[in-house]
Amino acid sequence: MIHRHLALAFATSALVFGAVAPASAAFPDKPVRIVIGFPPGTATDVATRIIAARMSEILGEQVVVDNKPGAGTNIAASAVARSDPDGYTLFMAGNSNSVNQTLMPSVPFDFFKDFAPVGMAVTVPSILVVTPSLGVSSVAQLIDVVKQRPGKVFFASSGIGATSHLSGELFGMTTGAKMTHVPYKGSSQVMTDLLAGSVQVMFAPASTVLPYIKEGKLTALATTGNERSRIAPDLPTVAEAGVKDYDTRIWFGPVAPAKTPQAVIGTLAAALDKALDSQDVKDQLAAQGIEPFKGDAARFSAYMASEMKKWAEVIKASGITLQ
Repeated sequence: MIHRHLALAFATSALVFGAVAPASAAFPDKPVRIVIGFPPGTATDVATRIIAARMSEILGEQVVVDNKPGAGTNIAASAVARSDPDGYTLFMAGNSNSVNQTLMPSVPFDFFKDFAPVGMAVTVPSILVVTPSLGVSSVAQLIDVVKQRPGKVFFASSGIGATSHLSGELFGMTTGAKMTHVPYKGSSQVMTDLLAGSVQVMFAPASTVLPYIKEGKLTALATTGNERSRIAPDLPTVAEAGVKDYDTRIWFGPVAPAKTPQAVIGTLAAALDKALDSQDVKDQLAAQGIEPFKGDAARFSAYMASEMKKWAEVIKASGITLQ
């Protein structure tokens, strides 16, 4: 019930406070800035730049990307939450924000109260991969091996609270096949150890592991979304493989400060929607292992609420902390 109320607050925040910051009739009449909480070259950065370039053409004003990495994206989010609610400063929100509200309860903002959704944008499919030395070729076989070797099958992640971490925890909770978590601070080291067999399992971004799958250095078992990925259509989803309701995709979408006028939100949302419908944008995203994940403000709000609820349950049940 709490999360339904939060979702409603998130979806209607721009409308409720619209009178505070009147919309310019000429919006936009200067550059729009999208702040992201990750460094250049990451999937979020690449996807945002592809979309921003097309939105610039649609809006007739430059849409620029500003990287402010750190603190699990909270530095970027805090900066945007404090910015003028005029539509010229946006934050590219993502699944990390649905985790941070539980994992980092002291964050200096409330995501539902301080932001208004513009729209959902993209998803980065993840693939459940194992090292060939583990000797499994299906999700069912992985579950059996993990249960037969309690505590001896290790899954890697890019850090505590990362999607790659929580995906493994949810998998263990759902199947009873609990693996030992090994967190890493950098993607290069995690891939080195995964390929060497020091860790045997990872729920990894498709763009990172597809080359190794094609070379036979990793075995792909399933994708982690609720439907098959266009990037790897021959792979079943984890849910199709028997783990009911399993869905741990990586996703992103822009949000604005809560008091941004609804008319401005509408202009931005229309430009985002049109950009994602562009075949050129779709092709550029696909080349990077990224897929459009469209949804209006209401769907975005409901989805964020459901993600927060799901990960709060996983974090609490698993006893995950940042210490």
